[in-house]
Amino acid sequence: MFWYEEDIKQLENKISRLQDKKHIAFYGSSTFRLWTNLEKEFDLINGTNLGFGGSTLAACVWYFDRIFTKLNPSCFIIYAGDNDIGDNRHPEEVFIFFLQLLDKIRNRFGNIPIFYISIKPSISRYHIIDRIEYTNKIISQEINTLANNTFYINLYDKMLDESGFPIKDYYLHDGLHLSPKGYELWKKIITQYLNEYLPSESV
Repeated sequence: MFWYEEDIKQLENKISRLQDKKHIAFYGSSTFRLWTNLEKEFDLINGTNLGFGGSTLAACVWYFDRIFTKLNPSCFIIYAGDNDIGDNRHPEEVFIFFLQLLDKIRNRFGNIPIFYISIKPSISRYHIIDRIEYTNKIISQEINTLANNTFYINLYDKMLDESGFPIKDYYLHDGLHLSPKGYELWKKIITQYLNEYLPSESV
């Protein structure tokens, strides 16, 4: 995990400078990290971008205790698992990492709201789409069995055209990272879920 060290140090420095107020933690991979105006987009709810480059769900578990030692979020929005699948991990492994992260959040912060965003159907990873779909399926099924303030944000379906292929306008030329239109969609859908499931005073 040492290759994440510089990003983690930057996050620790960022957290040390945050004002002492409740934050909604956007925690996960470079899809968050590259969302350069995320905090402006979610300023009214104190959205805090805690994405780090190329991270996996496994890395999110590994670094959780370091990152959240001095931050007390009111809510988690998680996007990770994409790179685990891209690194040829099996869906069941990703599922286990998801459970471990959920357990860490619950042990430290109790029953705060947790939103997990579905793994996106990237063009560059379309050859492993079956694994992506299965990972989303088993994670969403687990979340649906929980009655503990955990929610699944289904962005996967919204990013497909009528033939079931990823909509190209939502991606940069690499076919992996999101375009401005992709981030517009994410903001819209995430906001809808927050409005529906969070107390009105939190959104």
